[in-house]
Amino acid sequence: MTSHSPAVPPLPAAGTAPAVPAEPAGRSPGRLMWLRFRRDRAGVVSACVVLFFFAVAAAAPLISMLYGKNPTATYGLDETGLLNEYGYPIAPNGGISGRFWFGIEPTLGRDVLTQLVYGIRTSLLIAAAATALCVVTGVLIGVTAGYAGGRTDYFLGRFIDLLLAFPQQLSFVAFTPVVYSLFVSPEKETPTYLRVVTLIVVLWALGWMGLARLLRGQVLSLREREFVEAAKVTGASPWRIITRELLPNLWTPILVQSTLMLPALVTAEAGLSFIGVGIVEPTPDWGRMFANGAKYYESDITYIFFPGIAMILFVVAFNLLGDSVRDAFDPRTRR
Repeated sequence: MTSHSPAVPPLPAAGTAPAVPAEPAGRSPGRLMWLRFRRDRAGVVSACVVLFFFAVAAAAPLISMLYGKNPTATYGLDETGLLNEYGYPIAPNGGISGRFWFGIEPTLGRDVLTQLVYGIRTSLLIAAAATALCVVTGVLIGVTAGYAGGRTDYFLGRFIDLLLAFPQQLSFVAFTPVVYSLFVSPEKETPTYLRVVTLIVVLWALGWMGLARLLRGQVLSLREREFVEAAKVTGASPWRIITRELLPNLWTPILVQSTLMLPALVTAEAGLSFIGVGIVEPTPDWGRMFANGAKYYESDITYIFFPGIAMILFVVAFNLLGDSVRDAFDPRTRR
């Protein structure tokens, strides 16, 4: 019975150095977060949906030009054969056809597709600007209160509690007309740009407190950690400690809260336009389409179908994206 000795790897040729196995490349925390996010299919799909909505909003004029319609033209009034004597589309399913892909609006006969595209543009512009202001304000006040402590923390904390005591939705409805009246007399029509600025200011003034309170609590726990104490011992300035030591550990709550805040502000802006204190005719707006659809749904439910589906997709996708971002930034996550 013969025995077989294990195979011996051949020796390297004379004059050549033995091959050294390559060491695994180090991965930064950002790289690990990106890899976790890529493995989350729901997060990737949600991110694609969100990017699609932002692309549609940014390309609204181009879409309108290629489509050959605009959101303010009253096609039903200008042309015969589109609306019946009651003002509803003659063609079935809200007037959907090869010419009007999403149908036409009852009474005025405006194109639904271009109204929706420009309405998304208006709502996202207002909500994105308000979200950016809320994030900046929340970071500044929350980090300042948590790091400074003492009287600064006490007074800023009480100020945050005071603003949080206001019922948000009712405050939006109550304060928006007040801000309008500060710049335009009630007898005059409020310009669209002033309505946009007012909505951004009101949403910002009543929307940053939750993030500030969250970051204050985070900083209160972080400022006693060893790496912060070590930075103080080395003589680092408060600005350097905040920007180099604290903020890198706060990106997770900031990003997660931002992804949850933006869809909430989109729906808040749409709600204000729905009740008539936000964007008004003839500027296209998501909320105003819901208000008009509420008038017509009994006889033409198709008009409210497309903005409703778009709003549901956007809010659900953004909420799922926020969950995925939170999981990707959580080092305990294993996928």
